[in-house]
Amino acid sequence: MRKAIFATAGLVLLSFILSIYFYPQVPEQMATHWNSQGEVDGYMSKLWGLFFMPVVITGLVIMFLVIPRIDPRKENIEKFRKYYDGFIVILVLFLVVVHLQILLWNTGVRISPNAVLPLGIGLLFYYIGILTENAERNWFIGIRTPWTLSSERVWKRTNRLGGKLFRIAGITAAFGAFFPKLAIYFILVPVISVAGFTVVYSYLEYQKELKENEKEQISG
Repeated sequence: MRKAIFATAGLVLLSFILSIYFYPQVPEQMATHWNSQGEVDGYMSKLWGLFFMPVVITGLVIMFLVIPRIDPRKENIEKFRKYYDGFIVILVLFLVVVHLQILLWNTGVRISPNAVLPLGIGLLFYYIGILTENAERNWFIGIRTPWTLSSERVWKRTNRLGGKLFRIAGITAAFGAFFPKLAIYFILVPVISVAGFTVVYSYLEYQKELKENEKEQISG
Protein backbone atom coordinates (compact mmCIF):
# COMPACT_ATOMS: atom_id res chain seq x y z
CA MET A 1 0.00 0.00 0.00
CA ARG A 2 2.80 2.40 0.90
CA LYS A 3 4.57 1.76 -2.43
CA ALA A 4 1.33 2.42 -4.30
CA ILE A 5 0.80 5.70 -2.44
CA PHE A 6 4.35 6.87 -3.21
CA ALA A 7 3.99 5.85 -6.87
CA THR A 8 0.63 7.63 -7.16
CA ALA A 9 1.93 10.77 -5.43
CA GLY A 10 4.92 10.78 -7.77
CA LEU A 11 2.66 10.56 -10.83
CA VAL A 12 0.41 13.36 -9.56
CA LEU A 13 3.48 15.54 -9.00
CA LEU A 14 4.76 14.64 -12.46
CA SER A 15 1.50 15.83 -14.05
CA PHE A 16 1.98 19.28 -12.50
CA ILE A 17 5.67 19.36 -13.41
CA LEU A 18 4.81 18.59 -17.04
CA SER A 19 2.29 21.43 -17.09
CA ILE A 20 4.82 23.89 -15.70
CA TYR A 21 7.53 22.70 -18.10
CA PHE A 22 5.33 23.06 -21.17
CA TYR A 23 3.80 26.38 -20.08
CA PRO A 24 6.02 28.58 -22.30
CA GLN A 25 5.59 26.27 -25.31
CA VAL A 26 1.80 25.94 -25.69
CA PRO A 27 -0.58 28.45 -27.36
CA GLU A 28 -3.10 30.62 -25.54
CA GLN A 29 -5.93 28.42 -26.82
CA MET A 30 -5.11 24.73 -26.39
CA ALA A 31 -6.64 21.77 -28.20
CA THR A 32 -8.02 19.54 -25.44
CA HIS A 33 -10.66 17.33 -27.03
CA TRP A 34 -10.84 15.16 -30.15
CA ASN A 35 -13.77 13.47 -31.89
CA SER A 36 -13.97 9.77 -32.73
CA GLN A 37 -12.04 10.38 -35.96
CA GLY A 38 -9.11 11.95 -34.11
CA GLU A 39 -9.96 15.50 -35.15
CA VAL A 40 -9.78 18.39 -32.69
CA ASP A 41 -13.23 19.62 -31.67
CA GLY A 42 -12.64 21.32 -28.33
CA TYR A 43 -10.33 23.99 -26.90
CA MET A 44 -9.48 25.48 -23.51
CA SER A 45 -7.61 28.53 -22.37
CA LYS A 46 -3.91 28.02 -21.66
CA LEU A 47 -4.29 27.89 -17.88
CA TRP A 48 -7.18 25.42 -17.92
CA GLY A 49 -5.63 23.37 -20.70
CA LEU A 50 -2.44 22.96 -18.70
CA PHE A 51 -3.83 22.27 -15.26
CA PHE A 52 -7.30 20.80 -15.74
CA MET A 53 -6.01 17.24 -16.04
CA PRO A 54 -3.63 17.43 -13.04
CA VAL A 55 -6.48 18.80 -10.90
CA VAL A 56 -8.81 16.01 -12.08
CA ILE A 57 -6.12 13.40 -11.35
CA THR A 58 -5.62 14.82 -7.86
CA GLY A 59 -9.36 14.72 -7.16
CA LEU A 60 -9.66 11.12 -8.35
CA VAL A 61 -6.73 10.00 -6.22
CA ILE A 62 -8.26 11.57 -3.13
CA MET A 63 -11.61 9.91 -3.90
CA PHE A 64 -10.04 6.47 -4.39
CA LEU A 65 -8.05 6.79 -1.16
CA VAL A 66 -11.20 7.73 0.77
CA ILE A 67 -13.34 4.85 -0.54
CA PRO A 68 -11.70 2.08 1.56
CA ARG A 69 -12.25 4.19 4.68
CA ILE A 70 -15.95 4.90 4.21
CA ASP A 71 -17.20 1.63 2.70
CA PRO A 72 -19.43 -0.22 5.20
CA ARG A 73 -17.62 -3.41 4.14
CA LYS A 74 -14.15 -1.90 4.35
CA GLU A 75 -12.76 -5.15 5.78
CA ASN A 76 -13.60 -6.86 2.48
CA ILE A 77 -11.71 -4.23 0.50
CA GLU A 78 -8.62 -4.95 2.59
CA LYS A 79 -8.75 -8.56 1.33
CA PHE A 80 -8.01 -7.41 -2.22
CA ARG A 81 -6.31 -4.11 -1.40
CA LYS A 82 -3.16 -4.84 -3.43
CA TYR A 83 -5.27 -5.15 -6.59
CA TYR A 84 -7.18 -1.99 -5.71
CA ASP A 85 -3.98 -0.02 -5.13
CA GLY A 86 -2.58 -1.37 -8.39
CA PHE A 87 -5.67 -0.11 -10.20
CA ILE A 88 -5.15 3.40 -8.79
CA VAL A 89 -1.54 3.45 -10.01
CA ILE A 90 -2.48 2.21 -13.50
CA LEU A 91 -5.39 4.66 -13.80
CA VAL A 92 -3.25 7.63 -12.78
CA LEU A 93 -0.45 6.53 -15.12
CA PHE A 94 -2.95 6.33 -17.97
CA LEU A 95 -4.27 9.84 -17.23
CA VAL A 96 -0.74 11.25 -17.07
CA VAL A 97 -0.02 9.74 -20.49
CA VAL A 98 -3.22 11.33 -21.84
CA HIS A 99 -2.12 14.64 -20.31
CA LEU A 100 1.29 14.33 -21.98
CA GLN A 101 -0.33 13.58 -25.34
CA ILE A 102 -2.41 16.77 -25.04
CA LEU A 103 0.67 18.82 -24.14
CA LEU A 104 2.74 17.39 -26.99
CA TRP A 105 -0.04 17.99 -29.51
CA ASN A 106 -0.14 21.65 -28.53
CA THR A 107 3.61 21.99 -29.05
CA GLY A 108 3.39 20.58 -32.58
CA VAL A 109 4.06 16.89 -31.86
CA ARG A 110 0.83 15.53 -33.36
CA ILE A 111 0.39 12.11 -31.77
CA SER A 112 -3.18 11.07 -32.47
CA PRO A 113 -5.26 10.18 -29.41
CA ASN A 114 -6.71 7.35 -31.52
CA ALA A 115 -3.29 5.73 -31.35
CA VAL A 116 -2.76 6.33 -27.62
CA LEU A 117 -6.18 5.81 -26.06
CA PRO A 118 -6.98 2.29 -27.30
CA LEU A 119 -3.76 0.89 -25.85
CA GLY A 120 -4.16 2.75 -22.56
CA ILE A 121 -7.84 1.95 -22.19
CA GLY A 122 -7.17 -1.65 -23.19
CA LEU A 123 -4.61 -1.98 -20.39
CA LEU A 124 -7.03 -0.31 -17.99
CA PHE A 125 -9.91 -2.63 -18.91
CA TYR A 126 -7.62 -5.66 -18.62
CA TYR A 127 -6.58 -4.67 -15.11
CA ILE A 128 -10.17 -3.88 -14.17
CA GLY A 129 -10.84 -7.50 -15.08
CA ILE A 130 -8.15 -8.64 -12.64
CA LEU A 131 -9.49 -6.31 -9.95
CA THR A 132 -13.08 -7.45 -10.52
CA GLU A 133 -12.16 -11.13 -10.38
CA ASN A 134 -10.51 -10.64 -7.00
CA ALA A 135 -13.01 -8.19 -5.50
CA GLU A 136 -14.93 -9.22 -2.39
CA ARG A 137 -18.43 -7.87 -1.82
CA ASN A 138 -18.45 -4.11 -1.13
CA TRP A 139 -20.38 -0.99 -2.13
CA PHE A 140 -17.92 0.71 -4.49
CA ILE A 141 -15.68 -1.72 -6.38
CA GLY A 142 -16.63 -4.52 -8.75
CA ILE A 143 -19.87 -5.40 -10.53
CA ARG A 144 -22.47 -4.01 -8.17
CA THR A 145 -26.09 -4.77 -9.01
CA PRO A 146 -29.03 -5.23 -6.61
CA TRP A 147 -28.51 -8.97 -6.99
CA THR A 148 -24.76 -9.16 -6.45
CA LEU A 149 -25.10 -6.95 -3.38
CA SER A 150 -27.85 -9.20 -2.03
CA SER A 151 -26.06 -12.52 -2.39
CA GLU A 152 -22.49 -13.57 -1.71
CA ARG A 153 -22.74 -16.42 -4.20
CA VAL A 154 -24.17 -14.21 -6.97
CA TRP A 155 -21.45 -11.62 -6.26
CA LYS A 156 -18.67 -14.17 -6.65
CA ARG A 157 -20.06 -15.82 -9.77
CA THR A 158 -20.84 -12.53 -11.49
CA ASN A 159 -17.56 -10.83 -10.64
CA ARG A 160 -15.43 -13.86 -11.51
CA LEU A 161 -17.10 -14.14 -14.91
CA GLY A 162 -17.17 -10.37 -15.40
CA GLY A 163 -13.46 -10.18 -14.64
CA LYS A 164 -12.67 -12.60 -17.45
CA LEU A 165 -14.94 -10.72 -19.84
CA PHE A 166 -13.35 -7.35 -18.96
CA ARG A 167 -9.93 -8.77 -19.76
CA ILE A 168 -11.21 -9.86 -23.17
CA ALA A 169 -12.68 -6.36 -23.62
CA GLY A 170 -9.28 -4.89 -22.76
CA ILE A 171 -7.51 -6.96 -25.40
CA THR A 172 -10.18 -6.04 -27.95
CA ALA A 173 -9.88 -2.33 -27.10
CA ALA A 174 -6.12 -2.42 -27.60
CA PHE A 175 -6.60 -3.64 -31.18
CA GLY A 176 -8.32 -0.32 -31.86
CA ALA A 177 -4.85 1.24 -32.09
CA PHE A 178 -4.41 -0.56 -35.42
CA PHE A 179 -7.70 0.81 -36.75
CA PRO A 180 -7.68 4.50 -35.68
CA LYS A 181 -10.89 5.46 -37.49
CA LEU A 182 -12.77 2.61 -35.79
CA ALA A 183 -11.02 2.83 -32.41
CA ILE A 184 -14.11 4.14 -30.62
CA TYR A 185 -16.03 0.98 -31.55
CA PHE A 186 -13.24 -1.31 -30.38
CA ILE A 187 -13.48 0.44 -27.02
CA LEU A 188 -17.20 1.00 -26.51
CA VAL A 189 -18.83 -2.09 -28.00
CA PRO A 190 -16.98 -4.66 -25.83
CA VAL A 191 -17.32 -2.76 -22.54
CA ILE A 192 -21.02 -1.97 -23.07
CA SER A 193 -21.62 -5.60 -23.98
CA VAL A 194 -19.84 -6.82 -20.86
CA ALA A 195 -21.73 -4.38 -18.65
CA GLY A 196 -25.10 -5.37 -20.08
CA PHE A 197 -24.36 -9.09 -20.00
CA THR A 198 -23.20 -9.09 -16.37
CA VAL A 199 -26.29 -7.21 -15.20
CA VAL A 200 -28.55 -9.80 -16.84
CA TYR A 201 -26.34 -12.65 -15.63
CA SER A 202 -26.47 -11.45 -12.02
CA TYR A 203 -30.27 -11.24 -12.18
CA LEU A 204 -30.60 -14.76 -13.58
CA GLU A 205 -28.18 -16.17 -11.02
CA TYR A 206 -30.13 -14.51 -8.22
CA GLN A 207 -33.42 -15.96 -9.50
CA LYS A 208 -31.74 -19.35 -9.71
CA GLU A 209 -30.60 -19.05 -6.12
CA LEU A 210 -34.10 -18.10 -4.96
CA LYS A 211 -35.57 -21.18 -6.64
CA GLU A 212 -32.92 -23.42 -5.07
CA ASN A 213 -33.67 -21.96 -1.64
CA GLU A 214 -37.39 -22.53 -2.15
CA LYS A 215 -36.77 -26.16 -3.06
CA GLU A 216 -34.61 -26.63 0.03
CA GLN A 217 -37.32 -25.13 2.26
CA ILE A 218 -39.97 -27.39 0.72
CA SER A 219 -37.84 -30.51 0.98
CA GLY A 220 -36.79 -29.53 4.49
